[in-house]
Amino acid sequence: MELQDLFSFLAAGVSPFHAAAEAARLLDAAGYTRLEEADYWNLEAGRGYYVTRNNSAVVAWRVPDHGIGGWRVTASHGDSPTWKIKNDGVSAAGCTRLNVEGYGGMNMATWLDRPLSAAGRVLVRGADGELQPRLVNLDRDLLVIPSLAPHMDRAVNDGHKYNPQLDMQPLYGPEGCRPLGALVAEALGVAEETIVDWDLTLYVRQAPTVIGPEGEYFLAPRIDDLECAAATLYAFLEAAPRADSGCAPVWAMLDNEEVGSGTRQGAHSLFLRDTLDRVLGAVAHSSQGMQRALANSFVLSADNAHAQHPNFADKADPANPVRMGGGVVLKVNASQKYTTNGLSGALLREICRQAGVPVQLFANRADLPGGSTLGNLLSQSLPVPMADIGLAQLAMHSAVETAATADARAMVQAAAAFYRARLRCLGDGRYTLESPQ
Repeated sequence: MELQDLFSFLAAGVSPFHAAAEAARLLDAAGYTRLEEADYWNLEAGRGYYVTRNNSAVVAWRVPDHGIGGWRVTASHGDSPTWKIKNDGVSAAGCTRLNVEGYGGMNMATWLDRPLSAAGRVLVRGADGELQPRLVNLDRDLLVIPSLAPHMDRAVNDGHKYNPQLDMQPLYGPEGCRPLGALVAEALGVAEETIVDWDLTLYVRQAPTVIGPEGEYFLAPRIDDLECAAATLYAFLEAAPRADSGCAPVWAMLDNEEVGSGTRQGAHSLFLRDTLDRVLGAVAHSSQGMQRALANSFVLSADNAHAQHPNFADKADPANPVRMGGGVVLKVNASQKYTTNGLSGALLREICRQAGVPVQLFANRADLPGGSTLGNLLSQSLPVPMADIGLAQLAMHSAVETAATADARAMVQAAAAFYRARLRCLGDGRYTLESPQ
């Protein structure tokens, strides 16, 4: 994966629906076959497949040539904090605003005074009455959330508490202007009255860009978690054809992590487990096939991590400083907000050591609780050894985030080594690990 490949993925993923569509495009180009959950599955050894749910989550896999003895899974998420559009026209002070509600925990101030647009899924009524999901990206500088001048809020630089209902409603146009629904219909080439409903959100228009004297860093919206999603997908496509250990390589990009993953397409659902059950059911296996496969499986939950901030270095654990450009981050937490333990951490470290990929440890300060990710929820339906990993970044959950240009390639190398590694469980907590040449 080149840096431009990552930038293209970040730019394409303006909504979880678009991120899933971009992943599907790459899988299609690599020869993977799309399946539908409602259909009967006939799977062939040596071939790759994928399935989507809600148009916003994807699971892809490759069937080994000689049965399935386990799973090698990387799991990431395709959603980011944003603003969900509830109504498309509210009059205020001679202007028209959109009515929006926050999705996920975000730094609200970073959304002010930026060119914004809208994208997502639209449900269109076809001529035969069929409801058709269509993706739309208005792809223009269309909206802004204007800040209040300091003349009218003299304490704004002393710490302002943002009220999303009052402070964060986006300006759309003058009162009486053409409604958003008309723009959406025009973009889709359909009559406005055929639009039944939609899932539309705002997105920041800024394109990914490189900064630093030698291009060491880059800025982009949605680095969390499309950077990990893209890097693990490219690793999956690079490494899957060489996975000859009898373990099936699996790539998953789930949805709704930023709001707790508690949806049918989130990590707390059975989407991934249901898919693995169906895959195993479609190939030859014994009556204990799933239990044996799970015992010989390993999952990497890939979601970005906090780098030590140069302006707020004291917010990091002083014994475990994480640096942008330092390679893959292994995340640990005593309360199991991250799933890494001594065993799974040791396996990941050994895989990376054999691949020549640097690993750094992230842990929260003991007096500063951190966030969680999808791994600890995924492990409730998929009880296998699991490690939480990521890449270091600054300004997580800002409208525009910062990361190191070198790290994405490190994740590709680590994930590819993970897929290729011949990892075999000899007993509870006992493994052999051989990295194929």
